[in-house]
Amino acid sequence: GHAHRVLHRALERAVKTEILSRNVVAAVSPPKVEAAEIEILDTEQITDSLQKLERHALYVISVTALATGMRRGEILALRLLVDVDLEGATVRVERSLEETQAGLRFKAPKTAHGRRTISLPPRAVTILREHRRKLLEMRLALGLGKPDATTLLFGQPDGTPMRPNQLSWLWRSACKSLKLPRVSFHALRHTHASALIAAGLDVVAISRRLGHANPTVTLNIYGHLFKKDDSAAANAIEEALRTRRKR
Repeated sequence: GHAHRVLHRALERAVKTEILSRNVVAAVSPPKVEAAEIEILDTEQITDSLQKLERHALYVISVTALATGMRRGEILALRLLVDVDLEGATVRVERSLEETQAGLRFKAPKTAHGRRTISLPPRAVTILREHRRKLLEMRLALGLGKPDATTLLFGQPDGTPMRPNQLSWLWRSACKSLKLPRVSFHALRHTHASALIAAGLDVVAISRRLGHANPTVTLNIYGHLFKKDDSAAANAIEEALRTRRKR
């Protein structure tokens, strides 16, 4: 499906610039893409997983993923002094860390909606405060000095970035050794989204928190999780009709 879209746009541009006379891809229907079932932890699994992870190196980063719904690369790109405001209980997403053939690089979000501020629940703030304290102590012990504008919230002991694929490998290893549900690290983002839906947040608010380009993307991924009960709509119509009769 993605290949079809890319080829269609490329050849369409070639037609506009008169390199080609017609876009042959337009004559071929795109393949039907089967929607993959997303991985989500239920309430019991969340509680059990966090309890088992509490003394593990991935505990704080797992809590951050569950509490914010941020992507793997976004979490690894967070700067301690620039992007994290524990006093204001927020984190600011300004960039993401990606792994390329040339090495690691920080990149800006693809869309304006990707650049966002996310509020933190109180428990996550407490856990991150303790993480910050330990991070400062470790830096002093290693002779790295006080943090600066480039210091990462989650990095290697020497201050360099952690590779996204390394985080995924560590997560899979933790799932195996601690007997956690065998889901990907990205499942924590899906779990966060499902919790927002269960709490009754509207799709626009959820879309903004997740950094989706628009609510349609959110609905395409999580539409099946929204309640199918339309009694609220029926009640609203009944109220409107009742008001009309009074008039």
